[in-house]
Amino acid sequence: MNIRFTCRAATIPLLAATLGAVMPAANAADAFPCQVLKIVSPYPAGGTTDILARLIAPGLAKGLGVPVIVDNKAGASSNIGTESVVRSAPDGCTALLGNNTGIAINRNLYPLKYDPTRDLTAVGLVASTPLLLYVNAELPARNVAELVDLLKKSPGKYSYASGGSGSPQHLLGEMIKMQKNAFMVHIPYRGQGPALQDVLGGTVPIAFETVTALTPQLKSPRIRILAITSAQRFAKLPDVPTMNESGFKDFAFENWYGLFVPARTPANQVERLSQELQKVLKSPEVTAKLADLGSRDVGGTSEQATRFIAKEVPLWEAVVKRSGATVD
Repeated sequence: MNIRFTCRAATIPLLAATLGAVMPAANAADAFPCQVLKIVSPYPAGGTTDILARLIAPGLAKGLGVPVIVDNKAGASSNIGTESVVRSAPDGCTALLGNNTGIAINRNLYPLKYDPTRDLTAVGLVASTPLLLYVNAELPARNVAELVDLLKKSPGKYSYASGGSGSPQHLLGEMIKMQKNAFMVHIPYRGQGPALQDVLGGTVPIAFETVTALTPQLKSPRIRILAITSAQRFAKLPDVPTMNESGFKDFAFENWYGLFVPARTPANQVERLSQELQKVLKSPEVTAKLADLGSRDVGGTSEQATRFIAKEVPLWEAVVKRSGATVD
């Protein structure tokens, strides 16, 4: 089953709360009916979701003619930030930079008080990126086969980090355990940024991370890249084998990300945001930055994003079942 779950944090500076000067709307008819657009990133700073939110914010501010702020509301594997947007006024002034975890995965793991696909409206998809299986350089494993041997010889000795229970990184670790009967302890963090820092520091030896978030560390002597989760090798990392090449079956995944607003947001507001988002994603500077980060522009209209997500939800339900994952 080929399932997509589409993820140099340090290279995109954390912008100030209000993202620069913005251009006024061309005329009153075009004016965006909010004084500020707030984009909630349901993860801490430094992870892929946060990086992408801050990447699109300046272009949206210019196109809408209002300041755009990014508000990090981390916790509960993105559920806290996601629910805050679900409960916000459906006026188009508050949006969510969500991903497959919060929209398609968590519904199969948590007793949510909301339904992400019912209570949120997709403005459009933003990006997609494969993930990398990487280890701290002190771990004596040069490839996936050697890692599996280590895990089998010493069950429970080694741990792996994720951005939270139910995250794609968590599910991938569980799939290693299920497919190879190779046990490692799951250590959930409040976001991928803190998880990455602890793998770099050697506190936890193993993790999956998106190419986007790991790009600044690809040449770091502190980690070793073992494999990539895409169906084919990645042009940016031609020497890194895929998980399928490394002895796994049906292990092809990408993380995807999209912009969402509360359900019942007026259609004209959704359409305006969707049009501006598509302009931002087609701009040469954002296209180049996404490529540099190992992500690709997904784009598309609100309707196209809605259809895409409707297909992704049952696929992710199958991944949860196959992995045997549960929330910790």
